[in-house]
Amino acid sequence: MTTLRWVQAGFLCVAITAHAQTSTFPARPVRVIVPGSVGTGMDNMGRSLAQVLTEVYRQQVIIDNRAGAGSLIGTGIVAGAAPDGYTLGVASTSSIVAPLLQAKPPYDPLRDLVQIALLSSLTSVLVVAPGVPAKNVKEFIAYGKAKPGQLNFASIGAGSAAHLTPEIFNRAAGIDAVHVPFKSVADVFAAMVATQVHYLIWISPASLPMLKEGRLRAMAVTSSKRYAGLPDVPTVAEAGLRNAEVETMIGIVGPVKLPKTMVSRLYGDIASAMRQPAVKEAFERQGGEPAIDVSQAAYAAKWQAEYEVYRRLLPELGLKPQ
Repeated sequence: MTTLRWVQAGFLCVAITAHAQTSTFPARPVRVIVPGSVGTGMDNMGRSLAQVLTEVYRQQVIIDNRAGAGSLIGTGIVAGAAPDGYTLGVASTSSIVAPLLQAKPPYDPLRDLVQIALLSSLTSVLVVAPGVPAKNVKEFIAYGKAKPGQLNFASIGAGSAAHLTPEIFNRAAGIDAVHVPFKSVADVFAAMVATQVHYLIWISPASLPMLKEGRLRAMAVTSSKRYAGLPDVPTVAEAGLRNAEVETMIGIVGPVKLPKTMVSRLYGDIASAMRQPAVKEAFERQGGEPAIDVSQAAYAAKWQAEYEVYRRLLPELGLKPQ
């Protein structure tokens, strides 16, 4: 047999194996890693999706929360998993940014992950603590400028969306503030209520209970249009800060060597699940809509574009790998 025929035969064997894996998938439970805490937006979205896929597959789709290090821990597990479709991950913008802040990151966002399906893009809300006297964005900016280096803002880790979105806001507003990372959402809100930290910019629905109780106050949302859950709260652009618009991308990813046939199969299954009314309602409760019209290729392109944005932006914000 010639060398060319050996190569062709090899490709044929790979194709047959990939087809066999896809046609019998899943033969056992599927694990979906969430690189965040229980109750976060990406956790709730992942769980609603897993419930529908469990019914479709007749196999358990299990959510496995691996929070920590701004998504590095959970997403790193996905990047190092066997490329068989049985370990997937919910990824956010944090999964792209966190490695850029590490001198020796556990994974490369471009080389080690394949983007399977975009789930949604979520808006965040600028929330201030009760001890902050400002009643609107203009007053808050004036308050911050009058106290350079004295205000601090909360997040759940360096490189998380809750870290980077305030950094972008600070730059647009001309505020010099200190980043204070916490280990959990509960710790963040406890510190906020006690005014141990002055503000945060958080995924909108996670903030709603505290806002409705009047324990915290909303200043603006970071999306290009107002959030239905807070209809009276202006956008940052309406408040005069168009350069502070940011949305958090949430999607499903897998290890980069996942066969294309498996990626296509998973994309189709996830896209179908997102059309279910229960999933749509669950996503809307988190402040987003199912991205049912975004193809797998389009999600991969968005991931690449987001990476390039933050690769250039982080040095401008004074954030360097450590």
